[in-house]
Amino acid sequence: MKITRTNILNGLNSTFITLLVLAILVIFLSPFAFMVFTSLKTQDQISVIGAPIWPAAPSTFDYNGKALEVYTVPANTCVGSDPADTSTVDLGIFKKGRQESIFVDPNNLDRGEFTCKVSYRALERPWKFSPTWSNYTEVWETIEFPKLLWNTFMYAVLSNVGVIISCTLVAYGFSRFRFPGRDFLFVLLISTIFLPGTVTVIPQFAFFQKIGWVGTWLPLIVPTFFANAYDVFLMRQYFMTLPRELDEAAMIDGAGPFRVLFSVILPQSYPVLMAVTVFHIVYAWNDYFGPLIYLSTNRENWPISIALSTFNGIYGQKPQLIQAGALMTLILPLILFFVAQRFFVQGIVVTGVEK
Repeated sequence: MKITRTNILNGLNSTFITLLVLAILVIFLSPFAFMVFTSLKTQDQISVIGAPIWPAAPSTFDYNGKALEVYTVPANTCVGSDPADTSTVDLGIFKKGRQESIFVDPNNLDRGEFTCKVSYRALERPWKFSPTWSNYTEVWETIEFPKLLWNTFMYAVLSNVGVIISCTLVAYGFSRFRFPGRDFLFVLLISTIFLPGTVTVIPQFAFFQKIGWVGTWLPLIVPTFFANAYDVFLMRQYFMTLPRELDEAAMIDGAGPFRVLFSVILPQSYPVLMAVTVFHIVYAWNDYFGPLIYLSTNRENWPISIALSTFNGIYGQKPQLIQAGALMTLILPLILFFVAQRFFVQGIVVTGVEK
């Protein structure tokens, strides 16, 4: 193959784009990596200035039944060493001092205790990789994690059932039926997206309190059975990309509107249904404001978002536990996203087609 200037430039461009994408990916994932590393640290490591970012423990060794901390000491500062020796050696500190300290060599215990003219505060400590998995166990037991996960899972699943049923029916009506004022009603529905949710909080709370639903899941689950503008818009756009000839063929065979929906439309709509499912489950999993308002008086029904916030307030001085709890909360949504990734992306792309 003949190497030309164009081929070289194309190769350089591809390399540059690849490196740029990798750099962006590293920057994007760095907060997640920091969360993982912090969740595996000990409280002592977090409080030590200059400790490594990865989970580690300072090196120690046992000397006459006493655990000595290990420091990296310049060899020429110790008594009996060659002044011209510029190397460093890891020594266990026996007695700390400002001007000089007493050390023990772990590799030469016969040397005994000796003095090095150096302040221990100016020395670095060698660290070894040591993840603290017990942080996850402590969080799991402290805030009754299984019950919180179950509450959150039930909230996400039940509300998702309401969203799928109601939004499918409304989107089907807007995409397949012609009736007076259809376009106006659709524009009116979409315009509700611009209405801040906080505007309706007080009247909704007053209504649910009047009928005795405050303190239960009902104010969070029942409204999902009345559709929402965002998911209706996604489904309508997808339904409109499906050929009407399929509907007409089914009607010729005697299928009614609901038979067309369940036998023709929905079997071809798995991508958008999966996209709406992922969107809503992630929303419900992270929902804090709704459960805070309606479930604050019923601690037994708290989802993970409320309990984790309370846990963070109590254990604010232990960031390793806070990060461990947050990471455990992320696992299920991440698994859902990776499993449904192909359908999710396809549903978003197709709904963007102008129709």
